[in-house]
Amino acid sequence: MIRKIIHIDEEKCNGCGLCAEACHEGAIEMEDGKAKLVRENFCDGFGDCLPNCPTGAITFEEREAPEYDEAAVKAAKEGKKMEEMKHAHGGCPGSRLMQFEQNAEEAPVMTGKPISRLGQWPCQIKLVPTQAPFFEGAKLLIAADCTAYAYANLHEEFMKGKVTLIGCPKLDAVDYSEKLTAIIRDNDIKSVTIVRMEVPCCGGLQRAAEAALKASGKFIPWQVVTISRDGRILD
Repeated sequence: MIRKIIHIDEEKCNGCGLCAEACHEGAIEMEDGKAKLVRENFCDGFGDCLPNCPTGAITFEEREAPEYDEAAVKAAKEGKKMEEMKHAHGGCPGSRLMQFEQNAEEAPVMTGKPISRLGQWPCQIKLVPTQAPFFEGAKLLIAADCTAYAYANLHEEFMKGKVTLIGCPKLDAVDYSEKLTAIIRDNDIKSVTIVRMEVPCCGGLQRAAEAALKASGKFIPWQVVTISRDGRILD
């Protein structure tokens, strides 16, 4: 049947996951860091997800689509509720409750007091200016907020000798690409390291940094490092 249904522009999607949380019917899920309409028969066409999209990636369209199946939605909600009670986690992978066992016997012995390697202020992407003396000749670290808590040695392994910018596209609900483009384009940046968490919403930070590198018109060495929720480097 021809009916009104949402359309998600993956080019505009920053992977924040807000639309998936707002979709009470469970029609939207995060896949490979992008929001996708995975169950067309679950989309009622009311668009609760639209106001939550910070990039305007979601619009309405009229096209051939399965009829909205209220009974299937209700059954899925009941199943999800039972699963949440069983595993005690929410719908968003980044908000899933987890507990990690810390083995004190395997922890390295600290031989001295840790030193902060933060070399400038401010460090939040939203607060930092696009041009500053500390950017000239800088190695840039673009890190998700949570990485400093998940990965114990972030200061020594990643922040040391770099200008550190931190942010969370899910909490800030913004697309950082424009500001990061200006920083990379208008300053003498030598390299870019992106450190993100494994959760899907962190894909927005990575894509913003990659888009900025491309839009800057510069050829700069860059790399992406992914941290697991229990504090391991995945790649």
